[in-house]
Amino acid sequence: MIYSIYCGKKKVGLDIISLFAGCGGLDLGFRLAGFNPVWANEYDKSIWDTYNFNHSETILDRRDIRKINSDEIPDCVGIIGGPPCQSWSAAGAKRGIDDSRGQLFWEYIRIVRDKQPLFFLAENVRGILAPRNQDAFTYILSQFEQIGYRVSFKLLNAKNFGVPQDRQRVIVVGYRQNLGFGFEFPEPGTEVLTLQDAIFDLQAEPILVHGKLDNYHDSVANHECADLGFSSIYMSRNRVRSWGEPSFTIQASGRHAPLHPQASKMILVAKDKRIFDPNSPQPYRRLSVRECARVQTFPDDFIFKYKYIADGYKMVGNAVPVNLARVLASKIYADICSVGAVGRVPALSLL
Repeated sequence: MIYSIYCGKKKVGLDIISLFAGCGGLDLGFRLAGFNPVWANEYDKSIWDTYNFNHSETILDRRDIRKINSDEIPDCVGIIGGPPCQSWSAAGAKRGIDDSRGQLFWEYIRIVRDKQPLFFLAENVRGILAPRNQDAFTYILSQFEQIGYRVSFKLLNAKNFGVPQDRQRVIVVGYRQNLGFGFEFPEPGTEVLTLQDAIFDLQAEPILVHGKLDNYHDSVANHECADLGFSSIYMSRNRVRSWGEPSFTIQASGRHAPLHPQASKMILVAKDKRIFDPNSPQPYRRLSVRECARVQTFPDDFIFKYKYIADGYKMVGNAVPVNLARVLASKIYADICSVGAVGRVPALSLL
């Protein structure tokens, strides 16, 4: 049963909106938990076809979020999204709030302030918790509190929530203060999924692609693999996890994709220098876009649309893993329904 919330005397569905939606991993997880993403915003044109294909019932607004007035956005019970994380990342410029991308967090806060949903969820890289960003992050949290939200945040590893991948991300959840309680993060699971669980059954060989795709895999969608060189940075540490381990973090770059577990682990020969094992039973290759998508727990019928292999890896690597999103969304769903479900409690105003 899909519960509804009362807005005054008007019953509304569990409609949510998605900001900085990317390809929609977070959106899919929330949909699977019972929410209805009715509107999304994504400015990167290389993602539009993928989002529209997989979220055909959601309106995709393609404008710069800074040019969208809040009254153009539908009313909703929740706002989800991951403001751009490159400026907070250890792999990025580390400029934080001083970078134009880091400042897009203010647009997220602006829309939450104006729409006043019952909850919001924001995802970002662990670098936002670094000492250099402490003042900025504390200020961001205080802004959410000033506009009426009780805020919880936590650094989570996706491998503890049904995702076969070591992936640490900061999750920030805010509940309207008039709900009377805050979000409590779900406990980590006891079972850790592995690369064998994720991709062992995918036996077809991928198509090797250097840049632009000339053709597509004829049996497995998105089973294309970046055929690129290996930089000294890439070779500075082991990039192979075995079948019985969760994957390394799936990054938004094919050049930095983990290596397939069919090969032996790399051999340390000097400080920050490794080589491929010449006796490896199978050759070394990166995970394909589809294999990365499986590690991110996208279903095989979620199709990524791209002409350049780099765009495929970028969409997959920037996404929130679907299973992690679903676990968090299910907890929020239960909380919201406990206070606003039809027939359970008096009407809960959204105003």
